Formats: sequence, C-alpha cells, structure tokens
Amino acid sequence: MTRRLLALAAFAVCFTAADTYVIVLALPDIMHGVGLSVDELQQGAPIVSGFLLGYVAMLPLIGRIADLRGRPPVLVAGLVLFAVGSFVTALSYGMPTIVTGRLIQGVGAGALVPATMALVADLYPVSRRAVPLGLVSAAQELGAVLGPLLGAAILAVTDWRMIFALNLVVAAALALSLRRLSGRSEGRRGFPDLIGLALLALTAGAAVLLTLKPAGLVRDLTWGELYVPRVGLSDWTTPLGLMVLAGLLLFLLRCLTARRPLVDLRRWGRDAWAADLPGAVLLAIALGGVVLAFSTTDPKVEVVSPLGAWYLAIAALSAVAFSVHLRRARNPLIPPGALLARPAWGGVLTSLLVGASLVAALVDIPLFARTTVYDDSQLLAALVLVRFLVALPVGAVAGGWLVRRQPPALVAAAGMLLAAAGFAWMSTWDVDSLRSATATIPLVLGGFGFGLALAPINHSVLAATPQEVHGVASAATVVARMIGMLVGISVLTAIGLRRYYAEQADLPTVQSVCHGSSRCDAFTDLLRDAGIAQEHTVFLGAAVVAVLAAGTALLLASPTRYGQRHG
Repeated sequence: MTRRLLALAAFAVCFTAADTYVIVLALPDIMHGVGLSVDELQQGAPIVSGFLLGYVAMLPLIGRIADLRGRPPVLVAGLVLFAVGSFVTALSYGMPTIVTGRLIQGVGAGALVPATMALVADLYPVSRRAVPLGLVSAAQELGAVLGPLLGAAILAVTDWRMIFALNLVVAAALALSLRRLSGRSEGRRGFPDLIGLALLALTAGAAVLLTLKPAGLVRDLTWGELYVPRVGLSDWTTPLGLMVLAGLLLFLLRCLTARRPLVDLRRWGRDAWAADLPGAVLLAIALGGVVLAFSTTDPKVEVVSPLGAWYLAIAALSAVAFSVHLRRARNPLIPPGALLARPAWGGVLTSLLVGASLVAALVDIPLFARTTVYDDSQLLAALVLVRFLVALPVGAVAGGWLVRRQPPALVAAAGMLLAAAGFAWMSTWDVDSLRSATATIPLVLGGFGFGLALAPINHSVLAATPQEVHGVASAATVVARMIGMLVGISVLTAIGLRRYYAEQADLPTVQSVCHGSSRCDAFTDLLRDAGIAQEHTVFLGAAVVAVLAAGTALLLASPTRYGQRHG
C-alpha cells in the first residue's frame, strides 16, 4: 500500500514537472490565444511568472501544513488545485484569467515535491532513504525530458488548450486514486457531498459554455441572451458569466457549511492558521517580491525588471517583518532550530547554488545551438538540451544508490564538480562543435553531475531535521533551488551580455567589412562569433557557481542526532 502511494506521488511529481516545460514550447500559441502577438513577449511574461509565483510563494505554508496534517491530504489537495488551475487556464480568453489559472496551477504543483520527499522520509529510515529520494528526484527530472516531447506531440495535432485539458483529466484521476488509497489505509469511508458535487458540475458546465460559445446557442434569439453583457464588454457580466460566479460562490458556501463537504475548507483554514498563516503571508510576500523582480525582467536588457527595485524593497521589508514574527510567534511557520543543523542549512544553500548553475544549461544550451548550427529551427535547438536532460534522472538514481555506500557530502560535491567540468568543456565549443558526436559528452557529463547531487542534498536535509518539520524543510530546499534559478539566469545573462557588447565594440564597422553595404555574410559571422563569446562567458560563470556548490556540499558532512538516531 505504501509503495503504491509513493509511486502515485512520484508520478504526480513527474507529470506536473512536465507541464512546467510544456509551457515554454506552447507559449507563442497561448499568447495568440489570449490576444497577444509574439512581438509582445514581455506582456506574456505573467503567464510564466504567475506559475512561478504560486509555486514558490506558498511552498513554506504548504510544507508546514504537510507536517501538521499529513502528507497524503496535501498531495491530494495539490493535485486538485493543479486540476482547477488547468481547467481555468484551458478556458481562458484573456490575460487576467489565464494568469489566475497559472497561479493556481503553480500552488498545486508546488505542493507535490516537498510533500513527496517528506513522505519518503516517513516511510523509510535514513539508512534506506537515499534510493527512494533519488527515484523521486529522477521522476521530477524525467518530467523535464517528457514535457517538450509531449507538448510538441499535442501541438502537432491540436491547439494549446488540449495541454491543459489533459492536465485536468490526469490530475483529477491521480487525486481520486491518492484519496482512495490513503483513505483505505486510514480506514475512512463515506459518500461525497452530492449537493456540492452537483453545484460544482453545473458551475463547470456553465464555464465551458461561456468559453466555447457554441455558435448554435450564441445565434439563437432566446439562448443568445445568455452571452450579452449587461455591463461593459466583459463575459463575466453576461447572464451566463454571472451564473458561473454565483455557482462558484454557492459551492464555496456549501463547502463551508456542509456536514461532510466535498472540500473541507473549514479544516484547511484551521490547518493554515495552526501552521502560522500570518508568518506564511509575510514570507510569501518576501518570496513573491524576489520572483517578480527577476521573472518579469528581460535579461538581455536588465538584471531586474523596471519595478524590480520596488519589488526587492518590499521583499526585504517583509523578510525583516517575518524574522521578527518568528521570534514572537508561539507556533512559528519555521520552528526554532528546524534548520539550525549544518547539513540542513548547508543543503538549502547548496540547492540555491545548484539552481543558479543549472538554469544556465536549461536556457543557454538551446541558445548556443540557435546561434551556431540550428539558427532556423527552435525545435532542433531544444533537442540538443534533451541530451543533457536525459542524463539528469539517471544521475539522480545513481546519486541515491551511491549515498548508501558513500558520504552524501562527497557524492554531492563530486556531482557538482562533474557539472562544472561539463560547463568548462562547453565554454570551448566553436561554431561547428555541435555537429560532432563528441559534443554529447559534456552534455551528458553535466546532466549526470547535476542529477548525482540531488538525492544527497535532499537526504542530508531530511536526515538533519526531525520528522515533524520534514515538510517545511523539504519546501525550503525546493524554494532555494527555484530562487537560485531566477537569480542565476538574470546575473549570468547580464555578465554574458557585457562580454557580447565588449566583443561587439571591437568589431570593424559594417561598411568596412561589407565594402559599403549595410549587411553581408562576413559581418553576420562576426556578430555570431560575439554571440558565441557571450555563451562561453555564461558557461564559465555557471562552472564557477557549480564549483561553489561543490564546496558548500561539503557542509553536508556534519553528522546530526537525527541521522544518528535512524542510521
């Protein structure tokens, strides 16, 4: 029973991770679907940043609730939220709606990773925990491989909305399976709230009709009145839109008042308050400020967004307020001493640096491919990255296996040194390197190295913390990695651009190269060489960060009383 529960949770982690990478491929189509052109990419940034904001900002609260209420309920709730967010996104017709859907999706997806890692810690002692943690990490990274392939397959036969429709179906099926399995193991039985179920079905049906606008209904003299706005031009002011809003309100009221509601909002509210909701709000504002400062920027122009200074100032004030709150709260979000052990905070710091280095591979390997060999095919350039991504889950499983035989600090440090070696090799690539089979070696080396470090980091954090804070400790590790990725891409890109502009300043004038013409192949080649130099700088910067991560990984070596107790 427990193995089936963990297998379902790992599959859920893999599936939601795949969605994270699908969105990158489908973004141009999604922007077109909500009325934006490809040239308005910055206006479409909230489609991505909304997901990241939901994913990161609510993770600590969700992790703490998982400690208080248990892992299976949080896993089920995360999948339900992911399904609801997918439903809203699939039916979106404008930016406000789609960003709301993506935000809900992010909250749901973010709940799964820390709850699953904490579940592993619940089911296995320290001496047997590393391999399952490696498998969970492998499942998450496998999603990165499958995501682009799944997205390409769906977009080849239908439009982007089918991606989120598939999300809805799979997430709902997983939620029902997890609830049934966990309920059976806990001996819970009972019928669902039929009134709440009916309200939910009617509201969902009305929302589908509101979005799809069947021609037969819209053109009908009687039924067409349902689609005529009563105020302004918004669909939400049509009779059908008002029915959706009223149905949603009635469903929420039913959940708050029913004896056995479909969603027990009262209990979730009590759990959130017990987990320190005020502290979670302060931390969410702090994390959200960092996410918005870096995720809404154009790295080619600036390190942070135009409003980034304000976002970071608000984040800093919230962080100070959160620090004061932790000292005064009776039951704080992060219990005193939860991350005080050196392997715990060392693991969080290492995860931050891993994210800052890893993002260079995810972004700049395809960019290098577009700059050199595959300038006319984004898909072929993305497939170069697949060679790197395929090695990640293999490394994650190997890392879990090695931790049973070698100290986690040495395994993690070795993995990050392999990643650094891969980046150093990539920094020597020339314009034709990707045409050679040997280009696969640094890609596989780097991916395997990153994967090798994942399980030791997670293992050390969980071994250094007591069971009652495993959820929030796992959440801290995931948050650190995501923040590292956001900051890393902005800083490394800014450093790379400085190299590009320096190279560009040393170029001869286009007239002298092209003999009076405004453009020629020779000058294009010089600009391409400057772009290659930019990517070399990014790869070298990522290699330095990976070496720093290898150094901080040695902090994982300190034994702790929790590791000794279970070891």
